[in-house]
Parts: sequence; C-alpha cells; structure tokens
Amino acid sequence: MRSRRAFEPVRPIVAQSRINEDIRVPRVRLVDSDGTQIGIKPTDEALEYAFSKNLDLVEVAAEADPPVCRVMDYGKYRYEQEQKAKIARKHQLQVHVKEIKLRPKIGVHDYETKKGHVVRFLQQKAKVKVTIMFRGRETTHPERGQDLLMRLAEDVKELGSVESPPLLDGRNMTMVLAPLKSAARVEASQSA
Repeated sequence: MRSRRAFEPVRPIVAQSRINEDIRVPRVRLVDSDGTQIGIKPTDEALEYAFSKNLDLVEVAAEADPPVCRVMDYGKYRYEQEQKAKIARKHQLQVHVKEIKLRPKIGVHDYETKKGHVVRFLQQKAKVKVTIMFRGRETTHPERGQDLLMRLAEDVKELGSVESPPLLDGRNMTMVLAPLKSAARVEASQSA
C-alpha cells in the first residue's frame, strides 16, 4: 500500500517588501517615518537608524537606483494594506450570467414562469442568457424564435436591455439581457 502524500493548500503568493536584514544592497535612499528625506546612506547605517527608533526598515521602491527604504512599523503597514485590499474586494462588482432555456412552441403559462425567472435574475443584477432550442423541422422557422425573444425583451424592458441581439448558432438561438441601473429602484418600489 502506498503512503499518502501530504500536500499543502495552495495559497496566493503575495508580493512582500523586503525588510530589515533582507535588504542586500550596499546603499539605500532613506525616508523617515514622517516622510522626510534623510538621504543616501549605507544599508547598515539605515538599519541602525530604524532600530534606534524601534521600527523596521522597509524597501518601498526596489527598482529605483539606489532603492528607496522607509522607516516604519511593518506589522501596522501590512495590516493597513490588507484592509485596503479587503475593502477593494468588497466594492468590486461581480457580474453573474444566468441562463434560461425556452422552446419555440412554449405554452402561455410556461412562458410566464420563465419570464418570472428572467425578472428575478435581472433584479439580482445578473445578466441573463436566453436560449431557444430548435428541434427537427423547427429550425426552418427561426423567425418564431426571434419573435419570442423580442417579446421577452419587450416584456422586461423596464428591468433589462438587450446586450446582444438574437443570434442563430446551429440549432440554438441566443440573446443576452443586461440589467439596467434603475432595476433596483423598480424592485424597491414594487416591494413597498
């Protein structure tokens, strides 16, 4: 029986600044903790200066000649960077694409049910890909599918707009609806 291999979970590689003894260049441009320029100093002297203030020497611009190093509390700096990244992720807009499939000979009640799903998806700020599947001889009348898609687009025009018009791709015809900016206001007024 083979022994199990231990594997470590893959963590994203975060580009970290070099700090303190990791800085291996002979000279650095030193910036104090309050932002004042101290000047070009040997790395050992810059380290002593940072340690005398009970802070860390952090390389902030490695590509400069000589590299720019700043005296700061590295733990506090990392915490602030993580908080900024967390806020940026929180405010990032994620676009989801939902798909609804229809048939050209769909019944009235089935159409209303599918239309209700499209309305719900658009209110959730998701794009909706509407697909009509043709079978057999239905492919000889693609205008029926196009009429159905345009009817659906007309029914939900206060919530979404047509992002890509109906396109026939083999046996399927697809159209993409994108939510409008005012969709949230329409949803709020309907629930009140």
